[in-house]
Amino acid sequence: MAEDYMRPDVQAFLAYLNNVPGPKMHEMGAPAARAMYVAMRPLADADVGELAVLKNISIPGPAGNIPARLYDARDKREPGPVMVFFHGGGFVIGDLESHEPYCAEAARQLDIPVVAIDYRLAPEHPFPAAPDDCEAATRWIASSPAELGRAVTSLVLSGDSAGGNLTIVTTQALRDKSAAVPVIAQFPIYPAVDDHEMFASYDQHKIGKLLTEESMTWFFDSYAAPASDIRGAPLRHTHTGTPPTLIMTAGLDPIRDHGRAYAAALAQAGVTVSYREAEGNIHGFICLRRAVPSSTGDILGAFAVLKPMIAEAEADRVMRQAAQAA
Repeated sequence: MAEDYMRPDVQAFLAYLNNVPGPKMHEMGAPAARAMYVAMRPLADADVGELAVLKNISIPGPAGNIPARLYDARDKREPGPVMVFFHGGGFVIGDLESHEPYCAEAARQLDIPVVAIDYRLAPEHPFPAAPDDCEAATRWIASSPAELGRAVTSLVLSGDSAGGNLTIVTTQALRDKSAAVPVIAQFPIYPAVDDHEMFASYDQHKIGKLLTEESMTWFFDSYAAPASDIRGAPLRHTHTGTPPTLIMTAGLDPIRDHGRAYAAALAQAGVTVSYREAEGNIHGFICLRRAVPSSTGDILGAFAVLKPMIAEAEADRVMRQAAQAA
């Protein structure tokens, strides 16, 4: 399919979005942008739907408690994997509310608990506040705290955009210094992994496709990750020992090629990796199931790959543990 193919529902949504009067998100300041992002949810995304468990929890962090939210399709569970989810929003916007419909759907479709992390945001809390919070929260979840009401045997890390970056960074941190239980799989969604100017997709799609050059500049300037810290550009880290990985990108995304480059780097390092690209779709689509209905197929297709990946990885963990105990 042609690189510039655009789905009809994407075209209709962008025609509406690009003609909305008033300042753009990057022009209104972080507090107003965050409020607008959450206010758009009922118009853009699907309903949360039914769950057995949806509750707020509080996680001790390096600068105070970190808000989090637990989603589960079952009221009670045997010990098993838990997904930790880091929301997108350029490290500046997004919260537990903005990604709640997606997290609920992940809990239902994957049939595992999902814990969403409300890490500190820039510019009030620039780098490294976000990765510090995400690592601390993940290590706490790995310890099977009573607040979860579930025994955790392993972790699956996931997130979109900035949250995709935080997924990779946290996976790397727990690979290099183990938590109480292992990360058995990761699912970064259109992740940011390096300087965006170095990729062709940036020049191809940086205008008029929701994530724009101006908004990206605002996000990265607010986050202020120094070039000397690998957490700002995890593509440049070593990849040996990374757990099985599913990567999903959008064909019309200015940071599409970040995901492609990360998938290639993992494959070159001998990591089990699957790559899916939502052709004709745009950045942010996991939160656009109402505005861009075809996004539902992209999400369900990814879950259909991820669910057996998690099951296989958890089975491998159990076998290795049994072999070590013998």
